[in-house]
Amino acid sequence: MAWYGALIGLGTLLLRLPVSHATDPVDVADAFFTATSAVTVTGLVVNDTAAAWSDFGQLVILVLIQVGGIGIMTIAAFFGVALNRRLGLRSSLLAGQEIGLSDLGALRHLVRKLIAFAVISEIAVTLLLTVRFSAEDGRGLPGGFRLGVFHAVSAFNNAGFSTFAEGLQPYVGDWYVSLVIAGAFILGGLGFPVVFDIVANWRTPHIWSLHTKLTLAMTATLLAVGTVLVGMIEWSNGPTLGTLAADKKILAAFFQSATARTAGFNTVDISELRPTTLLVLSTLMVIGASSVSTGGGIKTSTFAVVVQATLAEFRTDPTTTIFHRRVSLAVQRQALALVVAALATVGVGTILIGLFEPSRSLIDVLFESASAFATTGLSTGITPDLDSGSRLVLVALMFIGRIGPITFGTAVLLRPERRRFQYPEEPIIVG
Repeated sequence: MAWYGALIGLGTLLLRLPVSHATDPVDVADAFFTATSAVTVTGLVVNDTAAAWSDFGQLVILVLIQVGGIGIMTIAAFFGVALNRRLGLRSSLLAGQEIGLSDLGALRHLVRKLIAFAVISEIAVTLLLTVRFSAEDGRGLPGGFRLGVFHAVSAFNNAGFSTFAEGLQPYVGDWYVSLVIAGAFILGGLGFPVVFDIVANWRTPHIWSLHTKLTLAMTATLLAVGTVLVGMIEWSNGPTLGTLAADKKILAAFFQSATARTAGFNTVDISELRPTTLLVLSTLMVIGASSVSTGGGIKTSTFAVVVQATLAEFRTDPTTTIFHRRVSLAVQRQALALVVAALATVGVGTILIGLFEPSRSLIDVLFESASAFATTGLSTGITPDLDSGSRLVLVALMFIGRIGPITFGTAVLLRPERRRFQYPEEPIIVG
């Protein structure tokens, strides 16, 4: 937590420099909010990114996104490896925890692969977007390249920052831009272990790990269900999908379903979505991306474990199984704790913002809280108009969402020593 806090502080200082501002000075509160949003790869903004920040300011935001997305300790481990320095045990444990690694002996090799994967992915997306953006409005190669780099890094890291004033709304029916950016944040949201497993065993998918199979199955399911629900609800809504051709309606519905799982880009005006759609997207945001990825939320595997455990209880099955593999009680307990902590965090955030902003609709406040906690960055447009108290709540939600509610709760509530005794057991009536 301290490392993320330090990076946010450094980002705030850099964004407060006059060289970071495009025209009018940006106050410390806005700089602090923007730095937090960038480090936590959320994408909520209180200033127009292109209008408020100079080239240097946008570069600072981009670096904060990159470091926050891949993970501070991972990057620190990478530089240690690059300089052939021996990592200490504490640094190794932190870096391993950051990227989901249990075999610390393989840390050096995996960190190199992780950094290479991120860089190669971002370069590929940059080139694809540069080709498209360079051909528009006489921007030329330099302008197209700048837009390509910014959106590639933002998309792969699931940050959702955009230098377009209206986000990606001008590209609502553009298959090329929509699919390239969606592909980038879906790839970044799959998680490094899944990508590495697929690459290493692409010819033999039957030996993929349970985590890989579960992640792919849940990702496909959530994308499909989200697309269908958003499409059905918004199909005749004029300000969003209503005026589009049928194929572009499907594209826009798919993009909003995909982006809700922590990416934060939008090709339609979020403020014009129907309340039911906002509730669907809020649910997708809380579920989020996959474990050990650049995305947030409780993670797809967590959601799957809780659902399967619930079904097992309804069926009176003795164990919880997924793809013919038993899920341990420890994993089920951790998944349940994460879900409860996430719902409690979003609920408390919603209540607090509701107290600060009594005139706001409940669905807008809930959507904003879910977006901040899940580090998604989607908004109905109320973020710039929130008062300082509400913004501090969002900052706290973004921070907790990035480090994880269990990590935050453990840091606050962890006993100095593990309890070495047990109390007598007594039955409780539930349900």
